[in-house]
Amino acid sequence: MSDGNYLLEVKDLDKSFPGVHALDKVSFKVKPGSVHALMGENGAGKSTLMKCLFGIYDPDSGEIVLNGEQVRFENPRQALDAGISMIHQELLPIPLRPAMENLWLGRYPTRGVGPFKFVDHKKMYQDTTDLFRDLNLDIDPKIWVRSLSASKIQSLEIAKAVSNKAKVIIMDEPTSSLTENEVAHLFGIIRNLRSEGVAIIYISHKIEEILAISDEVTIMRDGKHVGTYDAKELTTDQIIKYMVGRDLTNRFPPKDNVVGETVMEVKNLRSAMFRSFTDVSFTLARGEILGIGGLVGAQRTELVESIFGLRPVESGQVFINGKEIQVKNPGQAKSRKLALVTEERRASGIIPMRSVKDNMLLANLRQYMGTGGLINEKKGEEDVDRMIGALNVKTPSRKTYIRDLSGGNQQKVLVARWLLTDPEIMIMDEPTRGIDVGAKYEIYSIIINLAKQGKSIIMISSEMPELLGLSDRIMVMCEGKVTGFLEGKTATQEEIMRLAAKFM
Repeated sequence: MSDGNYLLEVKDLDKSFPGVHALDKVSFKVKPGSVHALMGENGAGKSTLMKCLFGIYDPDSGEIVLNGEQVRFENPRQALDAGISMIHQELLPIPLRPAMENLWLGRYPTRGVGPFKFVDHKKMYQDTTDLFRDLNLDIDPKIWVRSLSASKIQSLEIAKAVSNKAKVIIMDEPTSSLTENEVAHLFGIIRNLRSEGVAIIYISHKIEEILAISDEVTIMRDGKHVGTYDAKELTTDQIIKYMVGRDLTNRFPPKDNVVGETVMEVKNLRSAMFRSFTDVSFTLARGEILGIGGLVGAQRTELVESIFGLRPVESGQVFINGKEIQVKNPGQAKSRKLALVTEERRASGIIPMRSVKDNMLLANLRQYMGTGGLINEKKGEEDVDRMIGALNVKTPSRKTYIRDLSGGNQQKVLVARWLLTDPEIMIMDEPTRGIDVGAKYEIYSIIINLAKQGKSIIMISSEMPELLGLSDRIMVMCEGKVTGFLEGKTATQEEIMRLAAKFM
């Protein structure tokens, strides 16, 4: 029997993959007109559970009850038709088509009779305009999606879910690329949907967001349901304890790295790109963790990618160990002992359909070339196994596809990839984006240990606690210019925000 107070009920859902029991008799309930958060470490089973709900995976056993009726979806189309919509973490719109065509993709309004039917662009435009007005979205229906910001694309996906008349909307990490103002707008849309009786299943690693927007919080660990709690009665420390199964009183490892002499100096670096960074100067010392803070649009990523040879510079100088260097491409950067862990591991980091081993060796293949250009498999496997152990990469084997690892373990593989090149300077752009609190702690430990070994770290982070907890110094940028430097030990969030919004 179902409980009439709930719109969606999951009962004893079980799902296994070879070597992994992903869901172990998981049950939870979602009320209509509520925001129900789903939390857990990477690998806890959240994504598997949602994919079972959305018809991507077929559960081995258990029940899904929607509107009091038991359902079983063979594909996402059936889930959509039943009123369940899912907004994935990786947004995959069609960039070279208008917003309205993306919105109604696969269900364009038509006119005509019999076989002589045509897409009714006039009706599509009007329907899109009406929907955007109802959701208070400032988007031109005819604008190409490639011209939209991440927040506008996110809003477009929400509009698509609403247009499907969804009664349950699953949002997977919806704010991972949004600014504070954009998050506030998203929350406004969510509250409006909630007031209309729509249930939101909200997946996020950002505890502050969960406490701000949620009515109830379900926490999972190791494929099991830990518990469901009233969001108003939870604290950050309680959530962390339930997620990791232990008290995590210190969110950051102790810092005992020693800052030495200057190893890198950047002088008056100016981008060759229009409206990018200009006149950037800073130094980096041996064993130092230099954090770079700023809001979206500060040009932090553009700066480090230019230093690494991915973007052209117009003028300025870069010195390493007192000698000026010219870096025109990543190959030259690597030869100068530079490494870059990119911001978007899925878009520009991992190769999903290749193994952990292949992904880890990618940046240093020449080192493993033997006679006749063949790969020395034994040496490569030895180094991969050493890195798996050193960085505590949780993987069934080195042959496992990297797409099957959790986000935190994928990130460790990318760090290992660059450590195998033996860099002196490690640039890490948003190193903990999209990973859970337990995995974050492990990444933090890796960063601090690298600094202890004398490596120099440049770390971009949009998370204030992360900047303050790890950095020896913090360089803040706003609209392509450096607005100030702060000492990590004494800096405050207020000081960082003041500099991040200081237009020069």
